[in-house]
Amino acid sequence: MKVFVFGTVAVFERDGVYQIYCKAMQEDGIGDLYKKYEALKEKLEKENLFDEKHKKTIPFMPKTIGVITSKTGSVIKDIINVATRRRPNVHIRLYPVPVQGQGAEKEIAKAIKIMNEKKLADVLILARGGGSLEDLWPFNEEITARAIYESEIPIISAVGHETDFTIADFVADLRAPTPSAAAELAQADVNEIKLKLEAYQSRYKNALKKKIEYMKLRYKKAMESRAFSMPLQYINEQYINIDMKVKRLENTIKMKLKENQKKHIELIAKLDTLSPLKTLIRGYCFVEKDGKIIKSEKTLKPNDIIKLTLHDGTKQAKII
Repeated sequence: MKVFVFGTVAVFERDGVYQIYCKAMQEDGIGDLYKKYEALKEKLEKENLFDEKHKKTIPFMPKTIGVITSKTGSVIKDIINVATRRRPNVHIRLYPVPVQGQGAEKEIAKAIKIMNEKKLADVLILARGGGSLEDLWPFNEEITARAIYESEIPIISAVGHETDFTIADFVADLRAPTPSAAAELAQADVNEIKLKLEAYQSRYKNALKKKIEYMKLRYKKAMESRAFSMPLQYINEQYINIDMKVKRLENTIKMKLKENQKKHIELIAKLDTLSPLKTLIRGYCFVEKDGKIIKSEKTLKPNDIIKLTLHDGTKQAKII
């Protein structure tokens, strides 16, 4: 790295050596490691290694939590403390690896591969404590990123402090700000689940109690209704209703019959008035020849046999 240094210069006279007593230091431009970091990040981003659609879901209650980190230090202790506090019977499987220095990235990638091949865990936590960019560099190597991406087991990245971001964080299925937070994210809190279950149980009890009270009120209302208190009253009312309708129907039919009878009598009287029999009673008759009524004397000839119809019978006659 290139840096600006502010301080004082002194000379060690015996050896003729200059020393700088540094009071402040500031980075000069972007360092080589940071350039490599940005270049690799851009490359992997173009290959969609960071895409959300590739992220796997972290299991709710994994049977085994795999931890890839150093076997010494506070990281594994913090993870064990937090995980066992949240679920006392949790099974944690540690795969120890160097988390900084030359070759650490290969060991990390190898650990991820072995954990997958042997199916040693349901979820993996890739963790280490904070440090400089150089200390965290194994988690910025391409071999580490591709191992995380190819893992079938979901991986939670917990590298460095909350403000530290590595390539591993972008590729992992979930990023935790600290190793302790990763232990929290890796599994649900049993105590919280118990509290939720108790809350649900209380809600169900209250809901059932209200339902029973509601059904009791409905039952009481039903028993107080006329259908139950006077079951025959409705039937009797319907009988009365039917009787009234039958009577109305009978009256309507009688009135209709009377009207029709009256019309029938009037028509018979009209017909009787127009009947030829009425005329015959007054002393008239009508003449037929060959079954046809004679209306004119011109149609008759001497010696024709005719039929005379009177009001009380018929007689034959001869034209002279």
